[in-house]
Amino acid sequence: MRLDKYLKVSRLIKRRTIANEVCDAKHVTVNGKVARASYDVKVGDVIEIQMGENLLKARVLIVTEHATKNDAGLMYEIL
Repeated sequence: MRLDKYLKVSRLIKRRTIANEVCDAKHVTVNGKVARASYDVKVGDVIEIQMGENLLKARVLIVTEHATKNDAGLMYEIL
């Protein structure tokens, strides 16, 4: 699954277009490397999102195309 879609489905970022813009601005790293929106997310990846002063670091646990609001939090763990 693409990184921008994963960020949206997991609800780490509210909208896919915003996720795409954040990736284009190089504020997202995966496993310590700057990642593009087209990056293929895999289980075990560590995603870091820099939004202003806030740094969000999460490990991918599940990659699924659709998730309900309740299941979205189970797709990752905050580090």
